[in-house]
Amino acid sequence: MSGEVVAARADGAAGIAGVWQVTLYHEGRLNAMSRGMWRQLRCIFESVQRSTDVRCVLIQGAGEAFCAGGDISEYPAFRFDPALLRDFHENDVWGGLQAMLDCDVPIVAHIAGACMGAGVEIASCCDLRIAGTSARFGAPIAKLGFPMAPREAQLVAGAVGEIAARQMLLEASTFSATDMRVRGFLNRVVADELLAADALASACRIAALAPAAARMNKQTLRALKVPVAQYQQALSAINSEANAALQAPADPYAYANNAEHREGITAFLAKRAPVF
Repeated sequence: MSGEVVAARADGAAGIAGVWQVTLYHEGRLNAMSRGMWRQLRCIFESVQRSTDVRCVLIQGAGEAFCAGGDISEYPAFRFDPALLRDFHENDVWGGLQAMLDCDVPIVAHIAGACMGAGVEIASCCDLRIAGTSARFGAPIAKLGFPMAPREAQLVAGAVGEIAARQMLLEASTFSATDMRVRGFLNRVVADELLAADALASACRIAALAPAAARMNKQTLRALKVPVAQYQQALSAINSEANAALQAPADPYAYANNAEHREGITAFLAKRAPVF
């Protein structure tokens, strides 16, 4: 099974109309995101954006984890070809994340257990983030021999802070919920057994307030951020300078077929330590 992302009304639990629960579900893989799940995430949030009935979305992982990252078992099928790798990041992954970022309906993240890589990216798109005390955060993809895609790195650095992002990406560091609360990524940390009720209560408080005002507040806050297009222009300039100085490819996905990328993923799937 390649996992799924499902949406359902949560109204009955709290008596507040307009709360939807979006659940990441990938049994046996700590809700790791497959390509199909990214596409489902996009469809769900595009649907939420069009809806006049949804007032708040509560996103969570099934079971004891939020999302442990990407489904690495799929990677050999596309990660070693630059064109396929670009399609994965720019269409599948960014399509899902952009749909969340474009959504004017408030989004609350209920974060339990592992929140790694793709999980941190999804959480970074949320307006409020509430975690259980046992939650862990990171993006240890350096162990797999590849970098974070540029727009995803911009998103994560903007949410977790540049210092934490550098540690996640360069040291493969992981952080506790308390660490991430201190760094400003989390709104609050609660006992694991209280997390579900606390996150739902937050969503219900939002849903009980003026929905049009909430949408306008999100539009205003979005307008205050640096446009992605401006970032992309800066990235192109950096890549051009690097290309001229180092004769390096400006394509951020040109690493697809390099040796360390193959070694990182092959070693993970073989359950051995990579040799870089």
